[in-house]
Amino acid sequence: MHLSKIRLRNFRRLADIKIDLDKEISIFVGANNSGKTSVAHAMNFFVNAGRDRASFHDISACRWSDVDAFQAGAEGASLPVLSLDLWFAVEQADLHRVLDLLPRLEWEGSQVGVRIAFAPRNEDETLAHFNERHQQAQEAVAGMETPEGQEPYIAPPRSLREFLEGELGKEYEFKYYVLDEAQFNDDLEPNDSYEPQELLREQGRTGKDIIGSLIKLDFLHAQRHLSDSEGGSRAEELSRHLSRYYQRNLQLHEEDQNAIRALAELEALLNEHLSQVFADTLERLAQLGYPGLTNPRMMIKSALNPATVMNSQDGAHVHYALDDEGLTLPDKYNGLGFKNLIYMVVELLDLHAQWVATEERRPPLHLVFVEEPEAHLHAQLQQVFVNKVREILAAEDDAPNEFHTQLALTTHSPHILYERGFQPIRYFRREGSGTQQASTVLNLSAFYRATGNPSRDFLERYLKLTHCDLFFADAAVLVEGNVERLVMPQMVAKSAPGLRSCYLSVLEIGGAYAHLFRTLIEFLGITTLVVTDLDSVAPAATVEQGEEPEPAEAEDEDEEDDTAAGSTCTPETPDAVTSNQMLAQWLPAISRIDELLAADAAVKTIPGDAAGLGSVRVTYPCTVNLTRGDEQIERAGRTLEVAFAFDNLQWT
Repeated sequence: MHLSKIRLRNFRRLADIKIDLDKEISIFVGANNSGKTSVAHAMNFFVNAGRDRASFHDISACRWSDVDAFQAGAEGASLPVLSLDLWFAVEQADLHRVLDLLPRLEWEGSQVGVRIAFAPRNEDETLAHFNERHQQAQEAVAGMETPEGQEPYIAPPRSLREFLEGELGKEYEFKYYVLDEAQFNDDLEPNDSYEPQELLREQGRTGKDIIGSLIKLDFLHAQRHLSDSEGGSRAEELSRHLSRYYQRNLQLHEEDQNAIRALAELEALLNEHLSQVFADTLERLAQLGYPGLTNPRMMIKSALNPATVMNSQDGAHVHYALDDEGLTLPDKYNGLGFKNLIYMVVELLDLHAQWVATEERRPPLHLVFVEEPEAHLHAQLQQVFVNKVREILAAEDDAPNEFHTQLALTTHSPHILYERGFQPIRYFRREGSGTQQASTVLNLSAFYRATGNPSRDFLERYLKLTHCDLFFADAAVLVEGNVERLVMPQMVAKSAPGLRSCYLSVLEIGGAYAHLFRTLIEFLGITTLVVTDLDSVAPAATVEQGEEPEPAEAEDEDEEDDTAAGSTCTPETPDAVTSNQMLAQWLPAISRIDELLAADAAVKTIPGDAAGLGSVRVTYPCTVNLTRGDEQIERAGRTLEVAFAFDNLQWT
């Protein structure tokens, strides 16, 4: 059993998103402020029914106008409802766990669904409460004099929106509904007339109880506050964290009581005890490649006070062995990267152990959100972590056929994407602006399945080797080769300095491959500029429009030049065509050089959304006027280098 899909509505910038979750690990990527962390906050808010943590600003800004319309009495207007749909993939053996969520007796589906809605208790009563509070506030200030030239003072709450900012937790409540898979299509859209069945309290079990019996949520937040210093209340020492792990999860053995009593005389016995207790944890860390060939070995070493064990500064601490003769250093003398790695592994094992140790009605599903695991970790360590973390947790499962752990990672690390490939990626794309800003979530596994094997495999290999940071950029610039990539920063600094404050991903892709990026760029909807060459050739050397390059060309760009040698020509050659497949197949989808030179901006552009996001523009050398003696001539550069010379003829 696992959580297969979720749909979230009206929560922050996630006005309406659908996410297919991978059975093992899902990786949330996207530009900053695209809503990745909000998914974890929403899951915590809905699953744990945290009404006391509700804030009006958790309602999507694009729904605030609905509150104003409802206050004004607009026809059909209603207060916004925040909701989370959870879809669980169930096997026959799991049916006894989800009986409360079966929509009908003859149900034979593969998924059960439940909707958690945070909705008004009663809309009309909420409006009446606001009107009463508003009236009382105005009566309280009725006798106040208004200074000349100023507007009369209106006491808060002045609007229903302002009233809900303080009273949302009282006016809204959680409601639970059973969802029928047969009433939804593949995009999780219900039939027009479908009304889900409310899950009422029965036999003492509330909707929250039922959800809690199916899934346990845990979070490993990005702000882990590890520090090299001892000062500051937010600094988290690794030893202190391990002491909490020890207290919650590790039991003292009977034979170790003698060791504790004898510690005043022989401290070594307690050290041996601690070594045994943490042996399994340290062995798990070894699976991540820690400590490596040159890093000191980690060990747990006690101090002098046996009464406090690991609970104080005089208790046991993490030490690092410098040699085999017993020389050690405390944990604060090691780098933040290894501290963070150890911290995350111990925390995950701790959370997992608490779930495993649940004595009554242990939920079959454990979903853990890990924010930005790459903090302080170098590239190889990030890759090892994301590869091994599932194995480490799976080793703890005592009944793997009945219980399952899922992970969801938010990351800005291209190295983590390099290691996992396309399929677990869930790409958060920002859309709109102002109060209409929102995000959509794209499932890269769907792209993986839909895209043809040659193009898909090429894209995945190419991005893994070069530019996984495409998934974190605000916009992308696709360039032909080294020259374009090297001069691009200079061009930006000279002509568009504002772009230096933007998050651009410059991808060097070569003329033979640019069109292969079409499916990915259009799927992601990322604003893109393509800088390419005209690559004019004689008509006889034309690559037919729509024809894929030969495999040899895709392997070696130099080979393309060799095979085309003798067929290249200047752009002004009559009937010349382009060998550039970007121009011929994608944008502007024109082969003749004279037509390319005559094309206007509209032909070279694929428009974006209403806010201009997601547009694609191609640029290539165009015709310039040159002076040769007393003669005025028009020329276009075949490549960027030639175009640069033409544009700067006197200087060159």
